[in-house]
Amino acid sequence: MIIPPPLQPGDTIAIIPTARAISLEELRPGIALAESWGLQVRLGSGVGRRHFQQAGTAEERADDLRQALTDDQVKAVWCARGGYGTVHLLELLDLSMLVRKPKWIAGFSDITVLHAALNRLGVASLHAQMPFHIGAKSEACATSLKRALFGGCGPVERPGAHPLDVAGVARGALVGGNLSILYALRGTPYDLDTRGKVLFIEDLDELLYHLDRMVMNLKLGGLFAGLAGLVVGGMSDMRDKDPADPFGMPAEAIIARALEGARFPVCYGMPAGHIHDNRALVLGQKVKLSVAATGATLSFEGDRTPA
Repeated sequence: MIIPPPLQPGDTIAIIPTARAISLEELRPGIALAESWGLQVRLGSGVGRRHFQQAGTAEERADDLRQALTDDQVKAVWCARGGYGTVHLLELLDLSMLVRKPKWIAGFSDITVLHAALNRLGVASLHAQMPFHIGAKSEACATSLKRALFGGCGPVERPGAHPLDVAGVARGALVGGNLSILYALRGTPYDLDTRGKVLFIEDLDELLYHLDRMVMNLKLGGLFAGLAGLVVGGMSDMRDKDPADPFGMPAEAIIARALEGARFPVCYGMPAGHIHDNRALVLGQKVKLSVAATGATLSFEGDRTPA
């Protein structure tokens, strides 16, 4: 796996909206944060642009990202926000340029599209909070992103027991992201190969029976069969379509049912996803997942977390 080089103070980071439209005002907290780390910030031309819900046409958004990826002065791309629409860029971009000149792409949610494509190319990427709403997130959320960008990613811990955990220790490359996006990429060239790997999933605002459909797709499609381990992050704002006619199981129980009899470690409630404490994860890097009655820890191989 190709790990992009760490950033240095004075480097330029580009903020690019690959999906939903976003204004300059919404980005100010993220810009200020990056500048406080000693980075120069360059805004993509899609900031403030709107084509219905999205930050321009697919061609405009793809060109915006392409310019950042091909500019040698830009050392990392921080996707502005999620929403929907990054999938439209896949047919318009040649991401293999990052094999020759790797640089970090950071984001989560809809940005899982790019994480999956980069994983297929063998390039690591950052599942991390985007500038949008970062001012409302935990201090650890921002700190973990800074560490990852500058050359380290300290262990991510979930203290205490979870009743659905499966104890054990697993090692393998970390893959995954937003469950809805992973489900949508099934059967495409960007579908994940999870064999021998540690899979991470999270999601937001889904009907519970929709969640069950997605999890069953992963199960029946064999994505759970060869796993080394599974990490479940935030499963936020999951709900029934009609509370008077409930599906009958909460989100994490739906996942646990699909994993019944699993012989690999499973951790629930890891602090990553659409939650207040959204820690950065280096997708593609080898990790050690330890799940015990006292808690769970996800450690990154060769971590060089700055002091």
